Amino acid sequence: MLANLIIGLREGLEAALVVGLILAAVHRIGRSDLVPRIWLGVGLAAALSLATGAVLTFGTATLDRRAQEFVTGVLSLLAVALVTWMIIWMATTASTLRHRIDADVSHAVAGSGRTLAVLAFLAVAREGTETALFLWASTSTSDAPIAGVAGALLGLGIAIGLGWLLFRRLVRIDLGRFFAWTGALLVLIAAGVLAYGLHELQEVGMLPGPDQAAPAGAPAALAWLWGTAFTQILPAGSLPAAVLTGAFGIAPTMTWLQVVAWVGYVAIVMTIFVRTIRARRRPAAPSAPDSSTARALTPTSAGAPV
Repeated sequence: MLANLIIGLREGLEAALVVGLILAAVHRIGRSDLVPRIWLGVGLAAALSLATGAVLTFGTATLDRRAQEFVTGVLSLLAVALVTWMIIWMATTASTLRHRIDADVSHAVAGSGRTLAVLAFLAVAREGTETALFLWASTSTSDAPIAGVAGALLGLGIAIGLGWLLFRRLVRIDLGRFFAWTGALLVLIAAGVLAYGLHELQEVGMLPGPDQAAPAGAPAALAWLWGTAFTQILPAGSLPAAVLTGAFGIAPTMTWLQVVAWVGYVAIVMTIFVRTIRARRRPAAPSAPDSSTARALTPTSAGAPV
């Protein structure tokens, strides 16, 4: 549930911020008459996201066990790839997000107002379909899918509420710090989904199976240390062990391939993510990029956006 709550909160707030920036830009140029078209695009994107989740859930349920394992494994790897791209993209472009959206809105208004509906649709649909795929993959690894869905809905609800509060200037949060921490957590969650996807492909024989011994050297030693840490440091059934398994896909019974993939993914992606965050902040002026994003969502007196 914790992993899905983080996913719903992070992805939902990203979508809410983008929609808020579009609305603020439209109000700033005095074209409030175009707001209904923006909400039309948002509604269509939300419907597409729900449809994607329904197809993934009910479509795979009709497959036999071997086909389910294959599809689940492939889609889990696809979900990890999309989320990894999203994490790095957000870390790279967050500081210029407002200016990009302003330019897109100005271009849309200069051309056809209908383009705003497409702009809002694409912005939300990208986040929504990624979220649907990743939540489906994350829920597939859980023994309590209902709790996972509830956690995702709770996270989305909190994200929508925060987005509205930011737009109405009723709350201020450090968006840069928020996305940095949630991005780091998403790296750990994605590593768990990656390990699960590899396990499913092992079950269908596409990768070295769990009954095959690890190659000599570092992989074997890493797998042994992994199992030892769980059996000796984290007792079975303890709260820390349950959190690590449920949120980050870490379990004492992981195969050597899963262990190597989990550790390797975290080491590589987390390093890239941290370096990207530091590189973006290093040349920044005293006013942080996230503060400008928050100001873009907050109207001034008389209800006019900044």
